[in-house]
Amino acid sequence: MTKPDILQIGPYPDWDQHPLDAAFTMHRYFEASEKSDFLAKVGPKIRGIATRGELGANAAIINACPGLEVISVYGVGFDAVDLALCRERGIRVTNTPDVLTGDVADLGVAMMLAQSRGMIGAENWVRDGSWSTKGLYPLQRRVWGRRAGVLGLGRIGFEIAKRLAAFGMEIAYSSTSRKDHARDWAFIADPVELASRSDFLFVSLAASAATRHIVGKEVIEALGPEGMLINISRASNIDEDALLDALEKGRLGAAALDVFEGEPKLNPRFLSLPNVLLQPHHGSGTIETRKAMGQLLRDNLSAHFAGKPLLSQVL
Repeated sequence: MTKPDILQIGPYPDWDQHPLDAAFTMHRYFEASEKSDFLAKVGPKIRGIATRGELGANAAIINACPGLEVISVYGVGFDAVDLALCRERGIRVTNTPDVLTGDVADLGVAMMLAQSRGMIGAENWVRDGSWSTKGLYPLQRRVWGRRAGVLGLGRIGFEIAKRLAAFGMEIAYSSTSRKDHARDWAFIADPVELASRSDFLFVSLAASAATRHIVGKEVIEALGPEGMLINISRASNIDEDALLDALEKGRLGAAALDVFEGEPKLNPRFLSLPNVLLQPHHGSGTIETRKAMGQLLRDNLSAHFAGKPLLSQVL
């Protein structure tokens, strides 16, 4: 039996690559030195695309594959896929939700704790001898009992809020509507109002054209010079220029970020700031979760070509 031809946009770990190679004929776009020539050669026989959330599949790639039937995304975010074009052409799109929810929520809370308690600076204080020469580390800020806002109470936002509840925090959230399963938490529709009553503001929205820069100057300044912004969603949800200005001028107390515009080449202004915690977009970065993500990506492809229902279809 002929194996379906799949365009692979980026690399995967060996534990995913080997079974992909066994089940499909994989064409490694990321290894091609001349991308347009490669697409012109393999595009006409491609039936599926395997990609990662941050890589997606743009119009040029999709249009180079006239027989494309399905795009399987390794990750929960699918904003880098040209959904309008997929909808127009009847191309199915899947992602890998749920399996990464807990790990992303864990990292968001860990970033809050690390930044609020100055844990990275405190470790350096020990390692560089400052503890013995300068004495105690400067006092930091507590987490428990303070006010947290969650912007976007989807799967990940809900898990973040559950974890924050264990710290005895006062929790509020903003979402498209009030959630029945969040009756213990305050619903605040306006992001600016949510920020103004929060000490910590978590951004856990799915990215879309409607949410681009939803966290702009007004939201950031409502959070204020004692507030902290934590983003484990997508960089496009935040106006980075407004964020950098506020951090540099003290209009925002601190930030903890796992995602950036143009990553991994982030704006160099971030690198000189003492009040921001920087992480390399690894919210789902555990062995257990990455294996589950790869399995779901493959299962969606296999289901499509077997004529079975997709496991996690977004389009």
